[in-house]
Amino acid sequence: MKLSISTLLALALLLPATVLAAPPNDSSALPSDRALVQALAQSDKPALEKLLDADFTWTDSAGKTLTRAEVLQTLPQPPLGQETGLQPTERTYGDVTAITAERGKVHALRIWVKRPDGWRALVYHEVTQLAEPSTSAGTGVTDCENPCKTIPYAPQNDAERAIIASWQALETGVTAHDSAAWAPHIAEEFVQVSSNSDHPINKAGRIATLDKQKLSGVGSAPPPLVSARMFDFAEAVVMTCLHQPHTGKPVHVTRLWVLQHGQWVISISYQTAIQVPAPKTP
Repeated sequence: MKLSISTLLALALLLPATVLAAPPNDSSALPSDRALVQALAQSDKPALEKLLDADFTWTDSAGKTLTRAEVLQTLPQPPLGQETGLQPTERTYGDVTAITAERGKVHALRIWVKRPDGWRALVYHEVTQLAEPSTSAGTGVTDCENPCKTIPYAPQNDAERAIIASWQALETGVTAHDSAAWAPHIAEEFVQVSSNSDHPINKAGRIATLDKQKLSGVGSAPPPLVSARMFDFAEAVVMTCLHQPHTGKPVHVTRLWVLQHGQWVISISYQTAIQVPAPKTP
């Protein structure tokens, strides 16, 4: 039986609104982020499972890093709870969004990536900062082989090779207390949150520290890299690392690299000292 155009249009008007509705606006990861916070607060494992990327990792304030399967097996309790009254900050670089929230000395970074079926959480990284300023003036080490010259990671493509070159150049600048050499590799909106510091550090603050170290002459070679993973997107690359400082506990670091004006620069660096035994690397 053939139906006339007018009949088809009439039938279309009777269809449920959800069928005719436009697809949801997924330009912002904030709704997904809020759903994740609520799922954790309510211990809603099925809801959480839908929001986590296959490569998802969770690093808590003690530096322990859990895989997606481990998180779903025993749901962690985030220190910021439901984040009532907090105003998360959102930074979007193409298909990657970084959302940060904090209360006092406790900070949380959540990195979301856009997959074909929507936004998925790739990284959750907690940092609890020091109550008082650190008394350490620097590492005391003046030579930098790793990561300035060599690292135990083989870049997989041109973007990763450019990022490694940028990273080695900025770490060489750190070792030499050369803020002018360090600065071109850092985004203007840069923020560093470390469990070895009592406050977040922006680009100007880090430059001031390097200049101060130059006057004092104290060695400041960065901690060698133990292992790394990189997740590549057109305008951003997420880099998760394990470092072993010259003294002290190993550190888990999440860096967000972004492509700006044709150059890869660091936008965000979250660093948590590992209080539990570090995992063995192959």
